[in-house]
Amino acid sequence: MGVLRAEPARLGAATRAVGTAWRTYDWQLSVYALMLMTFGLVMAYSNSVHDGSSPLAMGTTFTRGVMWSGIAVVVFAAATAFDYKWLKTFAWPLYGLNLGLLVLSLAIGTGVGNSSRWITIPIIGMQFQFSELAKILMIIVLARFLSAREARLDSLSTILGAGLLMAPVVVLVMLQPDLGTALVLFAIVAGMLFMSGASIRWLAVLAAAAVAFVPVAWNFILHDYQKARLLSFLDPASDPQGSGYHLLQSQIAVGAGGLLGKGLTNGTQNQLDFLPVQTTDFVFAILAEELGFVGALVVFALFAALLWRVLASAWRSRDPFGTLFGAGLASLILFQLLVNVGMVIGIMPITGIPLPFITHGGASLITLALGLGILQSVNLRQTRAEW
Repeated sequence: MGVLRAEPARLGAATRAVGTAWRTYDWQLSVYALMLMTFGLVMAYSNSVHDGSSPLAMGTTFTRGVMWSGIAVVVFAAATAFDYKWLKTFAWPLYGLNLGLLVLSLAIGTGVGNSSRWITIPIIGMQFQFSELAKILMIIVLARFLSAREARLDSLSTILGAGLLMAPVVVLVMLQPDLGTALVLFAIVAGMLFMSGASIRWLAVLAAAAVAFVPVAWNFILHDYQKARLLSFLDPASDPQGSGYHLLQSQIAVGAGGLLGKGLTNGTQNQLDFLPVQTTDFVFAILAEELGFVGALVVFALFAALLWRVLASAWRSRDPFGTLFGAGLASLILFQLLVNVGMVIGIMPITGIPLPFITHGGASLITLALGLGILQSVNLRQTRAEW
């Protein structure tokens, strides 16, 4: 009888534990991310109409976007259910896996020109960019490294250690070559060090050293087409049919949108195929043309709300790993948002950085879903009060 009476008590305790855990699930975080992903699908639909075929036909930008969105939801759910604390245990094997995947990309990857960025997945016959996944894997590794040195975050050795961990990954990415992703990786390590409380003095010294290294990178590392893209934003009109073409067409699209936009699928830059790479790097220009300033403002508001929830999740985490992971994820999203929109309107150089959730690309979306899922896993395993 004692056993029979005790069993409901254990079940009740387990039920209460599950209920308490799910009360810490950040529904706002998921809703904002889902709304941004919906904006991405809307733009994929518009770009599929531009392709001249039915948006619902197999192989269009829209149907591929729907497929990747479905996979992203599954990845998010799996990452949320997974106990993030195991990531701390396997951080160093994940670092090795990350390097291995980047080396594999160099060995068998394909891309435009002589680049080696995408690997075709045999089962589904679609391409995946492992340098996107490297962003989240490095946030995990750096969060593990920095959280283990919580008492020594202001020391130069910790800052240099984080930089040395990131260096091989950046080198492998630059060899692809992929300047945009390399810049995002720099932003991640800088953002995590800054928000972890690392010494501002040492960070400023290293930033000055990085600036001093720019002439070396310009003369010996960057390719000619990368230099042209970086310089085109200064005077795109000097080469309107060459290096300045992307930016000029992008600015025309943004300006043509006005307050309310021309309407979905009605953008001339989109439908008349004036704007290159409009499904990826320059998708924001099409969004501004068709949805106008109001549509762009809604997207910015959703990004601000999402970043608020990411930072709130990081702040309330009792585990330094969770706090640092949230800081890294926020750095990733914010940097890509600012640089992508900045290059579309001409206040930043063109570097090929995707707009989170909006840019069509399976690797980018899966990476973000994985990162947000891990953050929700952190939320579920905290006991602090909700914000």
